[in-house]
Amino acid sequence: MHPAPSVIVFTTLSGLGFGLLAFLGLGLPAVTGWVAFVFYGLAFGLAVGGLVASTFHLGQPKRAWRAFSQWRSSWLSCEGCAAVAALSVMGIFAIGAVFFRSHWQVLGALGAALSLATVFTTSMIYTQLKTVPRWHAPLTPALFLSYCATGGALLAGQITVAQILLPLAALIQLFSWLQGDQAFASSGTTLATATRLGGNGHVRAFEPPHTGSNYLLREFVFVVGRKHALKLRVIGFALAFVLPFALIVVPVDSTVLKHLFAGLAVLVHAAGVVTTRWLFFAEAEHVVGLYYGKR
Repeated sequence: MHPAPSVIVFTTLSGLGFGLLAFLGLGLPAVTGWVAFVFYGLAFGLAVGGLVASTFHLGQPKRAWRAFSQWRSSWLSCEGCAAVAALSVMGIFAIGAVFFRSHWQVLGALGAALSLATVFTTSMIYTQLKTVPRWHAPLTPALFLSYCATGGALLAGQITVAQILLPLAALIQLFSWLQGDQAFASSGTTLATATRLGGNGHVRAFEPPHTGSNYLLREFVFVVGRKHALKLRVIGFALAFVLPFALIVVPVDSTVLKHLFAGLAVLVHAAGVVTTRWLFFAEAEHVVGLYYGKR
């Protein structure tokens, strides 16, 4: 699949933003006043910024509001409804924390659940696609939620929780790569099954459908070399998990250094998320590539 920058920015920022909102809703940390204003400002900025970025991938961004009407049948529509609900509930919760210095726990718990639900619905947009075997697996929502929780813990300064979530998210990412590398072959989809020709014989295209490019080739037949993919996996894995974990467990006596390392861990993790998320799209093999001899 074509790794569109707008979708990468959307999934990265919204995951971090809603992850932070989930922790804030649970009172981790239980901030009030101006400190709360900074935390909620960051969380809403990331979440809303990601949602706005997603509209740039639409053909007609001004018509994005129409997606809300299909919530019964569309995960994209469910995502929009969940996002609005989460931001609304957490907005009220934030008002209580900033201006009234109080935490309405039931509202916060509801907002945290809706924040995680928003990320889940985002993941299901990709998980539902049988035409992309790499995504069509239970590990896809697990991957999105683990990244969301890990990034949220780092942003919320929940170091102890982050020390648990970082290795867990790393394992899910590794298993996702291992499963994804075999997914297309395991799906049993070939040119013969797609065309229902050949029976037990081998079916191949006589010649390419056309010599020029088109929408399908641009959007669904992106090819990344194995050597480049391996290098990016190592870089992304190190940035997203290894280095942040090292930064938050390194023993330091200075409080200033602890905060500095925690801040660096957030930045490094975000860079790793961008890298692995680019691979998430770039390595996705759409079955339409069989028609063009690209799979």
